[in-house]
Amino acid sequence: MIEESFEARGKRKKLIDELRGKGISDEKVLEAMNRVPRHLFMDDAFLKHAYQDKAFPISSGQTISQPYTVAVQTILLNVGKRDKVLEIGTGSGYQAAVLAEMGVKVFTIERQRELYRKAQTLLTSMGYRIHFFLGDGYEGQPQYGPYDGIIITAATAEVPEKLLKQLCIGGRLVVPKGGRDSQVMTLYSRRGEDDYEITTHGFFVFVPMLKGIVNGRENEQ
Repeated sequence: MIEESFEARGKRKKLIDELRGKGISDEKVLEAMNRVPRHLFMDDAFLKHAYQDKAFPISSGQTISQPYTVAVQTILLNVGKRDKVLEIGTGSGYQAAVLAEMGVKVFTIERQRELYRKAQTLLTSMGYRIHFFLGDGYEGQPQYGPYDGIIITAATAEVPEKLLKQLCIGGRLVVPKGGRDSQVMTLYSRRGEDDYEITTHGFFVFVPMLKGIVNGRENEQ
């Protein structure tokens, strides 16, 4: 793993304490987040802000999610070691790293070639064994399913049926559902072949989920 400063570790511990103060109580999730050096996933201009509980811009017009949001989505997934999770929207790679720290087998899709390359290079250099795909998140990765969990890190008005069908029975899909300005964090728990329990968990703001691939070819690994 990449070495980091005592200062960075101290700031991260402060962030974890702040998340506890905001009601995040799942210690497994907090411990995983405390092991991931968030500053490595951000552009140099924002290093001093890495351990604030805020979202920040990254390349390709995308953002790295607020740590509180990452914690909420991870908790809702309710995954355990060796569970298979499909992530739609690799972005910076931070959410994938948190899941990997929890012992999850992560499959992650990114539609932007630049982000795909950067996240793959960084996460691999950090020692994470993650399956990366340059592709259209609306299609998922059915050949590696079914999944115990699916996490969508972009806003969508409707959940693609193809993704719901890639959940195993008992699996959970977490998605910020709604329009461009505000979404409701929504959990789909698959109870049967066509039976999903749907619950909502507060308002959030994400960039929109888009179809297709930007400057790339599908199914590159």
